[in-house]
Amino acid sequence: MAKKMGIQLNEDPQQGTVMDLKINPVYDAFGKITSGLVVGDTLQQNKALILIMQPGELKSNPDLGVGIEDALLNEDYLEYRHRIREHFAKDGLTVSRLDLYKDKPIIIHANYEN
Repeated sequence: MAKKMGIQLNEDPQQGTVMDLKINPVYDAFGKITSGLVVGDTLQQNKALILIMQPGELKSNPDLGVGIEDALLNEDYLEYRHRIREHFAKDGLTVSRLDLYKDKPIIIHANYEN
């Protein structure tokens, strides 16, 4: 459960750069910032980060990262379905549904193991 909670990343381009830290400053009566980083459920952003990262981009876990943009140049979707399951498992995610087929929307249902 601990992996599902953490610092949020911005997902709304209207509120700043997407994938930057989500910041919502709270001020005290004197105008000083008392808090700012938004903490919450990170399951969806963790799945997105694992999909878009290339192996080696995350210094704390250099083996983690699917590099899904490479699938655009590759017709071997079976390889990427295996890669997604493998890399999600490295982070403790169990995939219950994975649809990755040519000319179809990508659907991934995964959750952290209990």
